[in-house]
Amino acid sequence: MAFMIIAYGTVAFLTILCLLPFWLIISGSFTSENEIIGEGFKLWPNDLSIDAYKAVFNNPEQIFRAYWVTICLTVIGTCAGLFLTSMAGYVLARKDFKYRNTVAFFMYFTTLFSGGLIPWYILIVKYLDWKDSYLAMLIPALISAWNIILMKNFMKSIPDSIVESARIDGANDFTIYSRLILPLSTPGLATIGLFLALGYWNDWFTANIFITTESKFPLQFFLYKILANAAVLRTDIAANLAAVNFKAPAETLKMAVAVVVTGPIVLLYPFVQKYFVKGLTIGAVKG
Repeated sequence: MAFMIIAYGTVAFLTILCLLPFWLIISGSFTSENEIIGEGFKLWPNDLSIDAYKAVFNNPEQIFRAYWVTICLTVIGTCAGLFLTSMAGYVLARKDFKYRNTVAFFMYFTTLFSGGLIPWYILIVKYLDWKDSYLAMLIPALISAWNIILMKNFMKSIPDSIVESARIDGANDFTIYSRLILPLSTPGLATIGLFLALGYWNDWFTANIFITTESKFPLQFFLYKILANAAVLRTDIAANLAAVNFKAPAETLKMAVAVVVTGPIVLLYPFVQKYFVKGLTIGAVKG
């Protein structure tokens, strides 16, 4: 009994410590700029203000469009990336694939060396002609060598007897992959799917390089532009060049942007977590 009290107390204490930074972000986003500058961040603000959210949603049509672009890229990229990654992992996990070690070596080689940013930019813009295209944000992040290696190692843990029994029943390779391997690989798929979804959701650098049309901005890059514009508006030069009717706050704006960006993905995680548990039970093999 004493051990359970100590264990639950320790877990509760650590949980509170983990939640404190998130609460500070939410609290800071509703704090007035003057209070943060004068007194710093607090767990509960004395002067509540929604000026930061007014700045973020100053043009609601643009931010909802940015949300839609990011959601579409995340959903399409995650589903397509999982399909391609799982197929590649399944092929490399097959012991009867003659060149699997050679292919795996070349894939692993790309994790150690890369062509760099300039050759990548030339490939995307000059040869693929994906400048200012959604494909520049979607295609390059579909497949990662690390994800394929991770999926291959997970699929190797599936007993060969399952594949052999399916072959005896007359199943072809794609049937074995789709009806047996994928259901048994749910924990691996959920893990890699979460990696892919977070990668697409948090990507702003690709849009910064390749996207020039404002209507195609994803959420992260759009909010980055808002922060950059707010920083410019605070300078004396910008104040002398133009009259600004609404001066966006700086510190609280950062907190509000963090809430807007992380809110949906944090709410999504509990729904993804159940697939981890479900996958563990589906993937259990009885001897």
